Amino acid sequence: MIEPRAKILGHPIHPMLIVFPLGLLVTSFFFDVLALALHSGEFALVAFWMIAAGVAGGLVAAVFGLIDWLAIADDTREKRIGMWHGGLNVMMVGLFAAGWFLRRPLPSFPPLAAVVLSGIAVALALVGGWLGGELVYGRSSTIPPQQ
Repeated sequence: MIEPRAKILGHPIHPMLIVFPLGLLVTSFFFDVLALALHSGEFALVAFWMIAAGVAGGLVAAVFGLIDWLAIADDTREKRIGMWHGGLNVMMVGLFAAGWFLRRPLPSFPPLAAVVLSGIAVALALVGGWLGGELVYGRSSTIPPQQ
């Protein structure tokens, strides 16, 4: 288990910040699926704004994740997992951002490419999130508590 460096009132900041962007971004994909299934521009428009908020929040969360990652000792399993976790999540946010730019001309009717990018990004979020959980919980049962 790693010890986060960026804290507020003793609580790690990065895990607090990732909840909203991750929820917004993943949910935006499901709104896109609904928009396609129901031929509803309203669902697509909601997805457009969810992506904007999710990307902004994801970039803020990434700053605190980077601060925590830099504090991990080099040449450790945790450093490598953290690199993959951060890299996948940066790619995920980048794909959502690219899809958002594709949507800009007509947010209520995004091109299929934008929705496909979101789907790929959700898959990356699943793997990146799992790796983040591995950093926090993966080996916690084998590490004795600090006293």
